[in-house]
Formats: sequence, C-alpha cells, structure tokens
Amino acid sequence: MIDFRNIEGIYFVGIGGIGMSALAVYYALEGYTIAGYDRSKTNITDKLNDLGCEISFSDDTNTIPRMFKDTGNRDNVIIIYTPAIPAENRVFSYFKENGYGIFKRSEVLGQISSATDTIAIAGTHGKTTVSAMTAHLFKQSHIDCSAFLGGISKNYDSNLLVGDGRYTVIEADEYDRSFHRLSPLIAVITAADPDHLEIYGDLKTMIAGYNEFCKRIRTGGILVINNRIKDIISRPEGVECFTYGSSPDSDYRYTDIEHRVNDYSFNLKTPDNIITDLHFPFPGIINIENMTAAIAVALRCGISEDELRKAVLIFQGVRRRFDIRVNIPGLAYVDDYAHHPEEIRACIHSLREYFRGRRITGIFQPHLFSRTLNHSAGFAEILDQLDEVILLPVYPAREKPVLGVTSELIFNKMKNGHKQLMELEDVTEKLDIKKLDVLVTIGAGNIDTLAEPIEKKLKTERQA
Repeated sequence: MIDFRNIEGIYFVGIGGIGMSALAVYYALEGYTIAGYDRSKTNITDKLNDLGCEISFSDDTNTIPRMFKDTGNRDNVIIIYTPAIPAENRVFSYFKENGYGIFKRSEVLGQISSATDTIAIAGTHGKTTVSAMTAHLFKQSHIDCSAFLGGISKNYDSNLLVGDGRYTVIEADEYDRSFHRLSPLIAVITAADPDHLEIYGDLKTMIAGYNEFCKRIRTGGILVINNRIKDIISRPEGVECFTYGSSPDSDYRYTDIEHRVNDYSFNLKTPDNIITDLHFPFPGIINIENMTAAIAVALRCGISEDELRKAVLIFQGVRRRFDIRVNIPGLAYVDDYAHHPEEIRACIHSLREYFRGRRITGIFQPHLFSRTLNHSAGFAEILDQLDEVILLPVYPAREKPVLGVTSELIFNKMKNGHKQLMELEDVTEKLDIKKLDVLVTIGAGNIDTLAEPIEKKLKTERQA
C-alpha cells in the first residue's frame, strides 16, 4: 500500500507513455508536483508541460529537478516507473541506488482499483477500444465514470477521464502480469491469442495468467467474455458471467448488420430483450463486436437503452485505432496501432469491408524482436493480404537486438510480389501519392510519428 500522506511530488520514469501520462495528469490534478523523464518529445509530453509538469528528454541525472534529486527529500516524493524503461537507464538507476520509494505503474493502478468500483478491460487485442467505448457510454449516461485509457479518446481528446460516478474504467495490461494487481468489480476479456511470450513462455501459461486475473474479480462481481474464448477462460465462483459475440449462444449477440453510406445499423440481443436499429458511425464490424462488449457492461450497470442509443451514435473512436485521417475521393489514409498478427488481420478485414474493392498499401513496423521472432510467419501470411507492403525496421522498445531477427525475417516469408524494405525516415519523401488508393500505417512503435507528415503530404499534393 502506497502511503500518500506526506507525499508532495511524484516523478515518472517514462512519463510520455500512454498509461503513465494518464497517471501523471491524474496526480497533477490532485495537486502534486509532477516531473519525469522520457526518451522523446511528443504531443503527450507537450500537454503535460502545459499542465506544469517538468519533463526531461535526456538520460542524465543532472536533469532531475532539485525536489526529486535531493536525497534528504526522498520521504516526501515517490517514483513511478514503467517496465518499458531499460534497467540501465541512468535516471532510474539514481533513484534505485539512493533508496527512494519506487513503484510500478501497475501497483499504483492497483491501489486506485481497490478504492473504487473498477471496470477492468483485458485482452491481447481490442482492450483499448473497448475501454474507450465503455467509458464513453458511461460518460454519456446518468451514471458517469472516471477512466484510465490506453489511447487518446477522440470524443474527449484525452486518455484520462475524470467523473463523479462510482465506476472507474481501467485498461488491464497483461504484460509483466500487471493486471494481477487490479481488484475489479467488473472485468471484460476481449481476446486471448498468443502474445508476450517473452513473459509467459507459452500460450498455456498466458491463459493461466488470464485465469488468475479472473480470480481477482470481487465476489458478487461480473465477468464478460468474448464468446470465442469462453472455453479457455475459467469462471470464478461468486462471479456472474456473460458472453458476447455473433454466435447464437452469446448472451449479448449483435445481429442484422447493415453497412450504409455513413454508418452501420445493427440489432443487439440481450438476456432480457432485443435492442433494434442501433446506429454506429465507426468503421469495421470488429468494432460492432467491441461495442457489444461495452454495451453489455453498461446495461449490467443500469445505463438505459435510450442513453446507449444516443451514445453509440456519436462514438468517434480512439487515435491510432482504425484512425481515418484522410478520406477524400480516390484517396484514403488510415493509421492503426495493430502489432499482433490477429490485430493486423482484423485491421485488414475492416479495411477491405469499409473500402470495398479498393487497392490497399500497408506500411508496417514490427514491434519487439521477441514478437517478430515468435510471429514472423503469421505476420507474413497476414501482410500478404495487402496489395502492396512497405516493411520498416523492427522497433525495439524495451528490448535489445537479437541476432538474426530483423524485418527481413518477415519479408523473406512473404509471397506478395509488391513488397519493399524501407527506413522510417525515408517513408514520407518516397511515398508516391499518384500510386496510392488506400494507405494504412500499422504498428505500435514510433511509426506514429509518420501520421502527421503523411497526412499533410497527401492533402497538400492532392490539392496541388
């Protein structure tokens, strides 16, 4: 248990991360002095600066503000870090070597979780979108909520939502078993495909990790599971369980989907009734499935059908989750965070379904050497479904290079004849918009830095 009674300041090592930045804003609004380190300046760190947070982008102990560097003051500050920070980081090492109170982000979220009625959204993919959808439904209802999101909600332009309701929506991260620190009242599991095997070792152990998470649900709570994984997820005693999906035996089932010009319409079967003619403007049938999970939670918590209907109609999505940045006649550009083969499969399926009959060019940046090694064949198979592919070098994140593991591992397994390797810094200049119809950037690394330059280039050159 973290004792905040004498704490005046909080230093975040890795403050620019999507999860860390939400915590930084949360505690800044609580009145704490906030500072931190990250590798590079981003829109997120710019917003933190605007809030008065002091941020350094140099791994140099001389950049640590006096309030945090003075070891005589260490009982009045705490340090929060993310596992994405390398152990040899000099700023992080300074705090470790000098006896500061140091806590993982997951420990802090766990403490917040234990003090509120938490709705924890877990899954190897889809959790950010479902978290944003769930929070949105609550914010647009009489119930309200707070939320710590793994992406920037386009409805609220933030990854932190603060409200007066009893519920807090938290994205439950399976990496490093972080979600085992949560104590949710309600939990959702969206998917359980093999991922983070560098942590779990194999799929069986990963599933055991999810089942351990389920045991953390409070007695009398609720578990909502994607119907596709209902047979591998254990249902804890004392917890009410529901499934969602398109299968006839799903407790919450979406049906009768109609793709219209500007939106979708669909019906939703619940254990109690059928909600007809819901209108949903966000692209991709996978997102109707995601919205079904969010609606299941909302209904269990007392949000009315009328409130849901209005909220679903105005959902705008999450940045970097099927984020349509350009959509003009003959040219579209989508940016997506997908970094696992099954996520990319869902992304491409949504692209094919939304931009029917059009030619799709994909730019993919593999994320992590371990994931590239474990899933190179899967990546190759999925990317072959694109009309043209540009592969960028592997983004290492927290990992050190692995001998022989490069993007060429994927490239050489691909059968697509329209493929090329390219450096990230060359992409914007080399893109020939005359040959583009639909372009998608895919990945969880720093490929996001291409989004604004590409968008600007496409709009400028199309108008020229």
